[in-house]
Amino acid sequence: MAATFRPRLTRPTTPHTGTRRGLAGIVLAAAALALSACSANIGQSPAPEASLAPPAEMPALAAKSGPVKIAMLLPLAGMGPTAAVAKSMKQAGEMALFERDNPNIQLLVRDDGGTPEGARQAAEQATRDGAEIILGPLFSQSVSAAAPVARAAKVPVIAFSNDPRTAGNGVYLMSFLARPEVERIVAFAGSRDKRRFAALIPADAYGDTVEPVFRQAVASGGGTLVHLERYPLAANGMLDPVKRISEAIKQAELAGSPVDALFLPGGADSLPQIAPLLAYNGIDPAKVKLLGTGVWDFPNVGREQMLAGAWYPSPDPRGWQDFSARFARNFGSAPPRVASLAYDAVSVAVSLSAGTPGQRYTAALLSDSRGFAGVDGTVTFASDGLSSRGLAVLEIQTYGNTVIDAAPSFAGGPAFAAGAPPAPRYNAVQSEIAPRGPAITGSVDLPPPR
Repeated sequence: MAATFRPRLTRPTTPHTGTRRGLAGIVLAAAALALSACSANIGQSPAPEASLAPPAEMPALAAKSGPVKIAMLLPLAGMGPTAAVAKSMKQAGEMALFERDNPNIQLLVRDDGGTPEGARQAAEQATRDGAEIILGPLFSQSVSAAAPVARAAKVPVIAFSNDPRTAGNGVYLMSFLARPEVERIVAFAGSRDKRRFAALIPADAYGDTVEPVFRQAVASGGGTLVHLERYPLAANGMLDPVKRISEAIKQAELAGSPVDALFLPGGADSLPQIAPLLAYNGIDPAKVKLLGTGVWDFPNVGREQMLAGAWYPSPDPRGWQDFSARFARNFGSAPPRVASLAYDAVSVAVSLSAGTPGQRYTAALLSDSRGFAGVDGTVTFASDGLSSRGLAVLEIQTYGNTVIDAAPSFAGGPAFAAGAPPAPRYNAVQSEIAPRGPAITGSVDLPPPR
């Protein structure tokens, strides 16, 4: 007989507000990312809000004919960093379900094992169980394996991979994508008269994605790429590339055409090593503005003095800070940065659950140009499955990062807003994984041990 796990979820006392690197890199950095939330000095300005009112063309609530089933595929098994990230994403999804309070929703959590074959099997099981939309998987190869199964069943997928090659034909990416981040920071730098660029890019899958986007963004903005180096992440592999990029910057200054900005799209696994090497090789951040991407959004990034004053793009941090605080109260620890993706994906699925079966998650509704206002700002899905968000530009400071250019304003998505106060009911959550650690949302029916 199935056991029942009773929740101990706490509620916010005030309404909350709406507001990377390859997933492999995110997972490897998970332990560091989960230690604390990034901070921002945002003054006393009010947090952004979005309306919950649905548009007139949204389908009417369907007659109750059984629960609307939403599947979530994650690599939950095991005890390593991947499983830890997956567990936090599962908890974030359950928190969204609790806070959205739609008792007609059932969340089916399935372990995909972190492998393509596991993802295929999990997707098959989810569609057999009646899931009308699949959230996940996390890794690009798993997304590619699950997608054909979902397409055959006419079930859309909102995946957490940031590999744009997996998007399209029924697959939508909730993740933080490199292109909009790179375009945002290059355009902002250009608006501040930074037009001559150098770049020091990791020699990994993320770097392979970022480099062509960066080259195109610089050219499209009328800038000049003076010098570019790639560096391996292996021990001491950064030394020679840093020397070469530093020498190129010094030579450009001597020639009377100085480099204005140095692009450093390295995350928590490389940036703390790169920064002191740049200082050692004589790069002056007062003369050469350091630029990053969203992978800079990790705790204590300002600890390295070399990075003080550097710029990077990010969703407005207020939504993440509020989400992190609620998550920590409910589960006893800070979430990894990607946990908000699961929260927002569940919120999208719940908000579109009105209407008749087969019409709840159409391409037209998922790609509504008004988007969905969530933890990380308003997210919109294009017809090709790629997502975009309004991104702010943050400046790193020693004791907190400051928004120096606000995210573009949107009217607010019709489907959901993270500012909606939670309501008092629990929702049924079905899970294949026995809960460990802090309490999770809703009541969880666990299958008998195998």
